[in-house]
Amino acid sequence: MKILCIGDVVGSIGCEFLRKTLPKFKKLKGIDFVICNGENSADGNGILPTSAEHLFKSGVDVLTLGNHTFQRKEIFSFLDEEETIVRPCNFPSPSTPGRGYCTVDLGRTSVTVINLMGQEFIDIKVDNPYYAIDGVLKNIDSKIIVVDMHAETTSEKKAMGYYLDGRVSAFFGTHTHVQTADECILKGGTGYITDVGMTGPVESVLGIKKEIIINRFKTKLPERFENADGECMLNCILFDIDEKSGKTISVERFDLR
Repeated sequence: MKILCIGDVVGSIGCEFLRKTLPKFKKLKGIDFVICNGENSADGNGILPTSAEHLFKSGVDVLTLGNHTFQRKEIFSFLDEEETIVRPCNFPSPSTPGRGYCTVDLGRTSVTVINLMGQEFIDIKVDNPYYAIDGVLKNIDSKIIVVDMHAETTSEKKAMGYYLDGRVSAFFGTHTHVQTADECILKGGTGYITDVGMTGPVESVLGIKKEIIINRFKTKLPERFENADGECMLNCILFDIDEKSGKTISVERFDLR
């Protein structure tokens, strides 16, 4: 089974570029299933029901989120209603809207997608991700399990990848919006990349107008973020997973322009 994982979509410009690019790429590569991080898909930041629906209609099967999950109140009820959008499973409160994982029945097999958030340099306080993922895995019967870990540091994602090696089919990191060049298959058969990157404007700082971020660093004064425009990219990684064993057979990284 070929599963495509797409990096953080930034604003309406990222959503539109995904809609333009994804259908052709799915057909070209024979992709069976698409997972996309959509926590920045609304202009500004956060996610709205409208941006989520746009991504689903563009060919995404499951949306994952992160530290901006609850930036927009409009998404709260949508998280409870829509089973194929998942927020980090280690949010501490049992009353937190939404769910931390979902299982999609594809007939011949099923795919479980788990969302997880790191603790280092993240502005949202969450429970220990190791205990959280252990608890979730006890409840899953799927052969194919894919984890999106939304985390700031490469070391935290790398450590979790090794911790889950052989226990999940594939692991990809999100949040930094910068694609890493360390895609591999770990010894236990888990496909891995530290960060898959982002979908949005190339000439930007993580999707935001570069002048705004430069001025913020230079003056130390707050600035209102605005999404950049111009040429876009779609960063993604393609895992080919054996349906019987649940192990990754091959992994390939892409930067679509």
